[in-house]
Amino acid sequence: MNNAVQQHIPEGYLMDQAGRLVPVSKIDEIDLTRNDLVGDIVGKALALQRAMEEFKFAVLGDIEAFIELSAERYDVQLGGKKGNVTLSSIDGRYKIQRAISESLVFDERLQVAKELIDQCIQRWAQGSAAEIQALVSHAFQVDKEGKISTGRVLGLRRLAIDDPQWRMAMDAIADSIQVTGSKTYIRIYERLGAEDNFRPVSLDMASL
Repeated sequence: MNNAVQQHIPEGYLMDQAGRLVPVSKIDEIDLTRNDLVGDIVGKALALQRAMEEFKFAVLGDIEAFIELSAERYDVQLGGKKGNVTLSSIDGRYKIQRAISESLVFDERLQVAKELIDQCIQRWAQGSAAEIQALVSHAFQVDKEGKISTGRVLGLRRLAIDDPQWRMAMDAIADSIQVTGSKTYIRIYERLGAEDNFRPVSLDMASL
């Protein structure tokens, strides 16, 4: 319930889930106590959410400022804010990672690539054609939402196949990639003991 609605509720009343005004005197004490508890917890959660948002934006700003400072020291002009960065403390106990993950989709040229690949497989009568056909079929499978896995399709480009038509298909896959958006993540790690074993500093309530 937002504050705009709450301001129109007369004193001595509460609004139920159906939008009806109910006199407080008609509500059981246990229900009022539950209502106060829920409101208190949600209020603290929203305040914590805002604090975490402010923390993330502040950390991103600090990291970007440090990158610019480092670039100025070595007289290097950085090209934009895109890129993953890892910062470590001097003793190696802590490290912070800024990771940028892009959301990728394929346009209609992916179907051109699939047709070229099918033609290659048909032309390869012997050898590893059966294995490659199974790999290609798996790569182009769709999930429950009808989407093709970008990771599996892009994995085909790592196959060392020296065939002009196959290379044309791989070029078509590369050209079909469209970036639809990106998300920036901040990950903080703490080293456990003397080994090269880091534990994430979790900010996820479910994992605490």
